[in-house]
Parts: sequence; structure tokens; C-alpha cells
Amino acid sequence: MNRPTALIADDEEGMREQLRSRLQDVWPALEIVAEAANGIEAVALAGQHQPDIVFLDIRMPGMSGIEAARMLFNRCHLVFVTAYDQYAIEAFEQGALDYLLKPVGGERLKTTCARLQARIGQQPTNIERQLSQLLSHHSKPAAKPEYLRWIQAVVGANLRMISTREVLFFQADEKYTRVQTEQSEVLIRKTLKELADELDPNEFWRIHRSTLVRVDAIQEVTRDLRGRQMVRIRNFPELLEVSRGHAHLFQQM
Repeated sequence: MNRPTALIADDEEGMREQLRSRLQDVWPALEIVAEAANGIEAVALAGQHQPDIVFLDIRMPGMSGIEAARMLFNRCHLVFVTAYDQYAIEAFEQGALDYLLKPVGGERLKTTCARLQARIGQQPTNIERQLSQLLSHHSKPAAKPEYLRWIQAVVGANLRMISTREVLFFQADEKYTRVQTEQSEVLIRKTLKELADELDPNEFWRIHRSTLVRVDAIQEVTRDLRGRQMVRIRNFPELLEVSRGHAHLFQQM
């Protein structure tokens, strides 16, 4: 009997690695035949490898997981992976759609894998109506923006969850972004631009093209000998430069 196969689609490499590792623990017989960084790749790779199951992150660039699902639902079994609880509450728990919440693991993953094992070899359920409803819901502008509240960082073999309330500042560091808290520093692959779009602008200010700082972590703003504005963070020794293009944030100086 052939081993069941799966494809993982997520725009964050660390999240793909984490899900692959958890699946190996819970379902060793499952073979991951391909990984995709967006919905377009997911559809193309699914056509090439014909997996039994596709794990789809909802929010991906180019083509979302929901849009990709509309092209895949009659060819394989689908599981959505999301960090946003409202999707699970409002759509997935109708029963027709399988979902996993990030960080993936625990009993929920075991339950989902058990369901999938029972379905392997069967024709995938027609979920076109549910996908249309989910896409409509996903496309509606929210009355109040839902800002990023948790940062996911892969540290060794572990996934660390960092509340944005703990973050002092974010700083671009070549291919990575540095996440600085009072206790530690980690690197993530999410770009500073992505973070600026997802964080509450009333809580985080961009003071430089390479720096986002938590407003209530600022102790004072001074000028150095060259006349540059420098931000001092509470309980932290490093000074952060304010670029000329963002000096208007501190107009009193």
C-alpha cells in the first residue's frame, strides 16, 4: 500500500519546518512530497505531485490559501493553517473544513490527522460553497483592523511565541529582522515592511527605514554631537537613530 502524501504551503519557511516536524511526530507514515511559499506555487506543485492532502496557510502573497483551495478542493483533502482564531470560530467549525491554529501541535493536530487517515482513498468533500463563503468573509474590510499581537520565531527546533507587548523594537538585519525584548533577541524572516503593515501604528512607530520602535518603550529622545535625534529605550543601553524623514514624529525637538 502506497504511503499517503502531503504538500505544505506557507510563506514562512520556519512555519513549514515546524509543521513538517510536528507531522512526522504525529503521523510518521505521511510523506511530505513538496513545499510551497504561496498559493500559486501550491496549485502548481499539487498538479505535479498529486498529493492526497494539502496544508494551506490562509494568508500568503500572490494567491491566498483560500483562493488556492478553490482550485484544489476536488483533487485532494485540504487543511487550512492559520494564526487568526476568528477564521476558525466563524467558518471552520461548521464541520466541513479542517483547520489548524498556529503554533501547530497538540491534540488538535492529532485529531486532524485521525480525520485525514479515515478519509484517505475517499473522494474529497465538495466544499465549494463553504470556500465561497470563507473567501467572501476574508475579503470584507474589517470594521476595526486586527493588528498583529504575536511574533512567531523559530529558535533551534522550537517555535517561540513573543507578545508584541514585550517587543522594544524591530530592526532590519540583512535577510532577517531583529526582534528585541528586554530579556532577549531573536531573528525572524518577516520583513520590516510586512511588520509595519501588520502592527498597530499607534503602538509602533517607524523612526528609520530599518527600525520600528514601541512608542511606550521610549524613555527620551536626545541629540548627539552630530545633531542627530537618538531614541533611548527604557532599561536598554542601545540608542536608536531617528532618520531625517521621520524626525517629524518628535516635532518639539
